[in-house]
Amino acid sequence: MELLNHLLPRLSALAITAVLATGSALADGQLRSLPDPIQDTVSTGNQQTAVFAGGCFWGVDAVFKHVKGVVSSTAGYAGGKADTAGYYQVSTGTTGHAESVRVVFDPKQISYGQLLKVYFAVAHNPTELNYQGPDHGTQYRSAIFVTDNNQREVAMAYIKQLQTQHLYSAPIVTQVVPLPAFYPAEDYHQDYLALHPDQLYIVANDMPKLAHLQEQFPRLYK
Repeated sequence: MELLNHLLPRLSALAITAVLATGSALADGQLRSLPDPIQDTVSTGNQQTAVFAGGCFWGVDAVFKHVKGVVSSTAGYAGGKADTAGYYQVSTGTTGHAESVRVVFDPKQISYGQLLKVYFAVAHNPTELNYQGPDHGTQYRSAIFVTDNNQREVAMAYIKQLQTQHLYSAPIVTQVVPLPAFYPAEDYHQDYLALHPDQLYIVANDMPKLAHLQEQFPRLYK
C-alpha cells in the first residue's frame, strides 16, 4: 500500500487519458529526425556525467539505458535541496527539484552532443512548459543540468541550432542551468520501465519512446 500511495499522483485517471491521446509525450518534433549538433564536446578517455530532466524520469531513464556508450542511468532529483529530494515532496511542485536522470557515459563511444540529440529527439518534448504529456508541474520541466561551461556551451548552441532551423511548431522551453547536486530517487523508481513494461502509464507514454529511439537511432540502440 505504501508503494501504491507513492505512485498515485501518476497512476491516476490521467494515465487512462494518455492512452486515448494521439500525441502525448511524443508529439511535435519528436516524430521527425533532428540534425547532429554543429558544436560538440571533445572525446576524452574518462567517463563523463550528464543530467537531463524531461518529464517523468521513468521514460527518460529507460531511453538512455538503451543508448550505446551509456554506462549507467539513474532516476533522481535535481534543482532543489537535499532535505526535499524525495518523491512525496517533489510531487508537490514546490521544492525546486525536477525529476531528472543522471547519465554516466563513455565519451569514446558517444559524445555529449549525441546524448543531447537523443534527449531532444525522443526522450521528451522540449516545447512543453512545466509539463510532459499527462504530467503537470515544475517538477516535470524540461531542463539540462550542466556540469561545466563546455556542456553549457554545447547545449545552448544546439538549442539555438534547432530553433534556427524551425524544427518545432512551438518555441523550445528547455532550461540550461548549472547542476547544484543530483539525488538518486527511491529504489522503486529505478529501472521502472524494465520492471513494469505492461503498466498502463508505461505503455502509453514511455514504450513509444523506445520504439522511436530504435527507429531513429539504430546504430546507437542497444
